[in-house]
Amino acid sequence: MTTSPAPADDATAPEDADASRTPRKWWKFWKLPIGVQSLIAVGVGALIGTFAPAVGEQLKLAGDVFLNLVQMIVVPLVFPLIVLGIARMDSAKKVGRMAAKAILYFEVVTTIILLMAVALAKLLDIGSGAPVAGADGASVETLEQGIDFHELLLHAVPKNVFAAFAEGNLLAVIVFAGFVGVALAAIGEQSKPMTSVLDSLANAMFKVVGYVIRLAPLGVLGFISYDVAHYGFGNLSSLLGFLAVVYVGMAIILGIIFPIIAAIFRVEYVTMLKAIGNLVGLAFVTRSSEAVLAPLLLKLEGLGVSRSTTSFVVPLGYSFNTDGSVLYQAVALVFLANAYGVDTSIPTLLLMVGVLVILSKGMAGVASASIVVLIAAGNTIGLPAEAVALLLGVDFIADMARTAVNVVGNSLAASVIDKSEEKAEAKAGRSAATPSSVPAAAGGEPGDELGGKVLAGRRSADG
Repeated sequence: MTTSPAPADDATAPEDADASRTPRKWWKFWKLPIGVQSLIAVGVGALIGTFAPAVGEQLKLAGDVFLNLVQMIVVPLVFPLIVLGIARMDSAKKVGRMAAKAILYFEVVTTIILLMAVALAKLLDIGSGAPVAGADGASVETLEQGIDFHELLLHAVPKNVFAAFAEGNLLAVIVFAGFVGVALAAIGEQSKPMTSVLDSLANAMFKVVGYVIRLAPLGVLGFISYDVAHYGFGNLSSLLGFLAVVYVGMAIILGIIFPIIAAIFRVEYVTMLKAIGNLVGLAFVTRSSEAVLAPLLLKLEGLGVSRSTTSFVVPLGYSFNTDGSVLYQAVALVFLANAYGVDTSIPTLLLMVGVLVILSKGMAGVASASIVVLIAAGNTIGLPAEAVALLLGVDFIADMARTAVNVVGNSLAASVIDKSEEKAEAKAGRSAATPSSVPAAAGGEPGDELGGKVLAGRRSADG
């Protein structure tokens, strides 16, 4: 008789368990990886944009808020990282060596990709017979003036660093941070209070990044809803061939060119892709490489790339190493040249490649950079400015791929430069070990100087 209440308790237990389990199922969504959440947001956003376009247009606000949050923390994070990375290098000589390697790498890889893109587009003869009547030149009238290299140089060297910070002028911030880093390295021990403050600031910004990235699915939902509602899929039919060639070109970069580069420099390319895969997906759907800058630096450090290399090469690459963008620009110019009947002989195509190599550098701080580059490069081969307007309706689809490839390209660049620096430091260590016999002959301990050199080398590598 005393055990009779037990069945009643047991009977109600499943109901209580179900009641308590219901909210947990909802919260499990937020425990999914960010990449999975973003994919779900893509699907939901596409449905909203298709069946409720008015709502989709309004949801752009969510995407803009997310991007503003990202841009809010980019400069406060990049500045201390670059300063600390340079200040903790052994010498200004190492800074110059790393910068020279990075610029040379960017130029060589960019040229290879441009040649491949032009050859691919020419081989497939894309654009021939494409309709050009639908191009609306009014949408690019304000960009028709092209590129002023005088302004570009002044854009990179700020007369007011506070204005550069306020405007989010990343190239100018990198230049200023380089000067500050070299200065801190020059004053030695006196720089410790400043470096300590910057170290704390960087760590705090990484924490803020974690908070912001949790909101990425909402940003993705806003962008996809707006893109589908605003652009629709009407332009895809006439430009499907162009988009297909762009995506094939991106696949060649990711599947052939980058793996070859990685193999040459002994970078574990597949391991790197697995580590940054979620971030590449996030960059793809948000169409913003800035959205993944901070977590990308952390991922690369987790792969063994030194902080001094990542904090210097990756932000620099955002301005000078836009692999996906240059492929898009080359394919777009060949497409438009064929569509408008402009000469596409070998000399003309080589001129196009040379112009794009120059114009594609340092364009991160220029509004509508890809469109400006297309207009300026198109003018050199006789394309009218309104030709670029033909591609604006599908630009957001191409932008997804080129942003993702840019992120992978800059990750690979940092890994390659870091491998090169490791070899340089190892060679310097072997050279420094040679004079160790001199103090030994003078009466010192045989291993003292060598041990000191190796220890210094390890400290510099860690820093």
